[in-house]
Amino acid sequence: MNPEETKEFEQKIHAFVGRENGPPKKGKDAVNEPMIRQWAEVMGDESPVYTDKETAKNTTKGGIIAPPSMLQAWSMEGYPMAGSPAVDVQRSLHNVFDENGFTGVLGTNTSTEFFRDLKPGDEVTYHTVIESISEQKSTARGIGYFIETVTQFTDQNGERVGKQVFRVLKFIPADAPAEASSVADDSPAVPTRIAAPRGHDNGWWWEAADKGKVLIQRCKSCQTLRHPPRPMCGECQSVEWDSIESTLDGEIFSFTVLHYPKVPGYDYPLCCAVISLAEGTRIVANVVGIDTEEVKIGMKVKGKVEQVDEKTMLPQFYPVAGGQ
Repeated sequence: MNPEETKEFEQKIHAFVGRENGPPKKGKDAVNEPMIRQWAEVMGDESPVYTDKETAKNTTKGGIIAPPSMLQAWSMEGYPMAGSPAVDVQRSLHNVFDENGFTGVLGTNTSTEFFRDLKPGDEVTYHTVIESISEQKSTARGIGYFIETVTQFTDQNGERVGKQVFRVLKFIPADAPAEASSVADDSPAVPTRIAAPRGHDNGWWWEAADKGKVLIQRCKSCQTLRHPPRPMCGECQSVEWDSIESTLDGEIFSFTVLHYPKVPGYDYPLCCAVISLAEGTRIVANVVGIDTEEVKIGMKVKGKVEQVDEKTMLPQFYPVAGGQ
């Protein structure tokens, strides 16, 4: 964009600041024990205040509560979002970015405050406002703008129960044409997947994946396997470790199929699964080579480390013939 085009574009996007994404809206379901139980099971959270009525009653909570981290779950739209979701104010804003070449999107950070425990029977209402849009920034992903939204959560009495601040980056992919604009002929290059951060504690794992291997970290003191990689053993607190190579024989423990939002660089529908590996640990990976409607919990799968785009090697899992 030239300076005049940039000025006009920024006037358009900053006009969205302060706008409500929509009127306050009540979640589809009241806080309920089945959803709490399922959440606790999937997350592996064994706290009795989430699932054991008798134990919870004798704690300071006075009964079963919902895990605080479930706060946003009570406001989620569910599968209708995968079809033809309504174009609300936030989606309209993202459309303005997309039309001007800012097709990349990356969630950068979120912060959540919890003001009281939610209990079965509570009804959660949520209300989102576009809080701010930054000045143009130069990032490792490309030139872009940070969009910050604030969602307030209230209960059936109108009292605040939580607040969530969410920030995303809308950007022109770094490998897209330098002069990206709203002109139709400026077609961006094929985007790649979002690159995983590689740090001191997990860089070795990604380097092995680059070579076609999936390694599982193992405690040298008690031999406990753990994934994802981390500096200390959760069983004996030892910081000494080595690794073993996985056979990538596995079974689907749980899964979800993503239809929306469509992030550039990914193929949809996208099946993301928690895979129980034969070695005893679990890994999150995509299930491919099968119609997503045929994927089932308990299905036997076999993994392969493959090049999923020009920059990324990842383990992907295929159904095993005859596996249930």
